[in-house]
Amino acid sequence: MKKIIELKNISKAFDGETVLDNISLDINDNEFITLLGPSGCGKTTTLRIIGGFEQPDQGDVVFMGDRINDEPAHKRNINTVFQKYALFPHLNVFENIAFPLREKKVPKQEIKEKVDQMLSLVMLNGFGERRVTSLSGGQQQRVAIARALISHPKVLLLDEPLGALDLKLRKDMQAELKKIQKSTGITFVFVTHDQEEALSMSDTIVVMSEGKIQQIGTPIDIYNEPVNAFVADFIGESNIIDGIMLEDFKVKFAGHEFRCLDTGFDKNQPVDVVVRPEDVDIVAPMQGMLEGVVTSVTFMGVHYEIIVDIKGFKWMIQTTDFVGVNEHIGITLDPDAIHIMKKSKYSGMFGDYSSFSNELEELSNPGGDEEE
Repeated sequence: MKKIIELKNISKAFDGETVLDNISLDINDNEFITLLGPSGCGKTTTLRIIGGFEQPDQGDVVFMGDRINDEPAHKRNINTVFQKYALFPHLNVFENIAFPLREKKVPKQEIKEKVDQMLSLVMLNGFGERRVTSLSGGQQQRVAIARALISHPKVLLLDEPLGALDLKLRKDMQAELKKIQKSTGITFVFVTHDQEEALSMSDTIVVMSEGKIQQIGTPIDIYNEPVNAFVADFIGESNIIDGIMLEDFKVKFAGHEFRCLDTGFDKNQPVDVVVRPEDVDIVAPMQGMLEGVVTSVTFMGVHYEIIVDIKGFKWMIQTTDFVGVNEHIGITLDPDAIHIMKKSKYSGMFGDYSSFSNELEELSNPGGDEEE
């Protein structure tokens, strides 16, 4: 694949606080790449450095082979769609989309043809004469995307553009954005803190935490092969248990020895063991590899989310089978349900659902993702 953007050893601090810590990243032509992480991880700052809205303290930004650190935002062949769409309220839809071409003194007929193409691309045929203030949030977003795409940039940066939309509209726009990216061939760099959004839309996900890149990979790789406890916990739910790698293909945790598919660890090496909640099978206590007591059951619509106390560690299990609170159950794990990770600074911080609560999770992040 052809590299279109290279970030080389980028560091950035604000008021003495490091926001980006020596990160390097290659972005390829015609790629949908997502920067994913919690508030404050540095993803928005990375996007702003690519766009020319911030300058790195150290490192180089390379665009199609040329260093562009000192090139201002308006001279880069890169456009941005912000969370607040920044449409012109005094202009109608047509003129909002046409604005970049009018600035470049493009002939009227060419402007009309290109705006019509954009309206069709974002499924707003017939909306040209409408005032943008009369549009829904999703329609305004489509106008912002059309305006950003009309000059056909090599790269489109999207800073949490779906954040203000309701859940159903978000899902519709996720599919639309992916379709638009594929049909235009323009590289999309997308910022979000929403794991499901990243998994459903991206060719490549860059998981960030504390100003560093934790892992880069396809959605499947990131989900199935997380490199550390932070990634495993941030991408979906995970049971993360202390274990000992006894030898290749054999690990011990929760007082039981298990077959697994992992190799290359030292004999008796301490490790983190990841088991996704959907990969746990519930059986009768006597038939289980492990057994425990159900402490809570939550109906999630498609499945039940069950918390089980196994030797003092609270496991999460996602299943379509109902079991009751205080019920004694057994669990079994297939070898491919067990993923082994090296210990990291994040070990011991995640994966025990002792205090698990959807409400607590929402209360801890009431305002969503703030500017980084």
